[in-house]
Parts: sequence; C-alpha cells; structure tokens
Amino acid sequence: MTDTAIAWDTYSRQRPERRPVNARGETTWFNWTQYPDHGPGAELLRLPPGGRALDLGCGKGGNAAHLAAIGMRAVGIDVSPAQLHAAAERWGYLPGLDFRQVDAVSYLRESAQTFDAVYSVYGAVWFTDPARLLPVVRERLRPGGRLVFSQRPPVEGCYGCQASYIPRGDDEDPLVVKRWDYEPDAWEQLLAEHGYMDVRAMVLPAPSGPRTVGTLIVQARA
Repeated sequence: MTDTAIAWDTYSRQRPERRPVNARGETTWFNWTQYPDHGPGAELLRLPPGGRALDLGCGKGGNAAHLAAIGMRAVGIDVSPAQLHAAAERWGYLPGLDFRQVDAVSYLRESAQTFDAVYSVYGAVWFTDPARLLPVVRERLRPGGRLVFSQRPPVEGCYGCQASYIPRGDDEDPLVVKRWDYEPDAWEQLLAEHGYMDVRAMVLPAPSGPRTVGTLIVQARA
C-alpha cells in the first residue's frame, strides 16, 4: 500500500459515518460543504437524465450513492481501501454505482470513459497538483461537461502546495499529504489556462452558528 493510501486509511478511521438520514429524512443526499444540511446539491453538476459522473476521491461514497439513487451512473474512485470498503458495505447494492481503488490521474489517463460531470468534494482536486490533474479531467469530460469541486478556502497568504497532517497515535509522527490552496480568482485563472470555460469560483459562507469558515466551490465547463 502506498504512503498516500495509508494516510487516507488512517483518516478514514477518524471520520464519523454519514448519518442514516438527513434533516429532510432522506437516506441519500449530496453535500458540497463541511456542514450538515447546508449549501447546494447535485444540481450544480447539471447532469442529463441517466448522466454519467465521476467522483474524484469519493471517500465512503455518500455523494456518488446519491447520484446512483436518483438514476445517474456514478463511478467513485479513491486510493484508500478502508474508505472503499465502507462505501461498498453501505452503498454497494445500488445499481449504476461503481467504486474503484486507483489514484485520480492514473484513472483519468488510462480510462477510455467519458463523463457528463467530474466532481470532487474535499477530494482529489484538493490533493493533486492541478497542473497534472486539470488537463486529464478535461480530456475525459464530454463537450459541455462540468467540473465542480469544493474544499476549504485558503488561509490568507498560504497559497499553492501546502502540507496537511493526519494525526496518528501519541507515539507516532503524523502522516503528511499535500494539498493545493488558491484564492477563487487564482482558481478561475488556472482553469481558464487549461481550456475550461464559464469558470466561477466563490466562497459559500458558513451557516449561522459559532463556526465561520466557509466552503470554496468552483464550477467550470469543458
């Protein structure tokens, strides 16, 4: 297992499971933000009926499962066996849903599949060099297809490649993964440079309450 897969397996064990139902009583739902019952849903992907979507860094599969539940075809990829095992255990019964253990760039380079939408929710777009990822995403998008991703906004003054630390036991050093942080206008420029159109990047404010960090949401068209 690669160091990156070990890191995300470790992260998986620290994350709570998705709730059985959301505030509306739904058993599947799409959530772009770090807050429950907050923000837009799958409509950002603008999928046609029966459309095909790719989840880059699907984790435990909740968003991909929602797409399958509403009649879409969804492929969820992740490098973490633990995450994918949890995804298959909970959602594997759904038709039109496929989980695969592979890193994002390798899958996109080797696959002949095309997609109506590619998305990442705190996933591979955050943790992969955009110079490597953005071109291969665009190659796999059908004409007019959408790339949509969300992640935390950058800390002021901390841009480009950063380090994220995943804690382990008290007697172990944390695991390290790289992430890429940019302000909204920088993401818009990067995507335009790689041939994307109708690019829009914005920070959705946090819901009312004690927490104040919003969610960066970026949308673009191939």
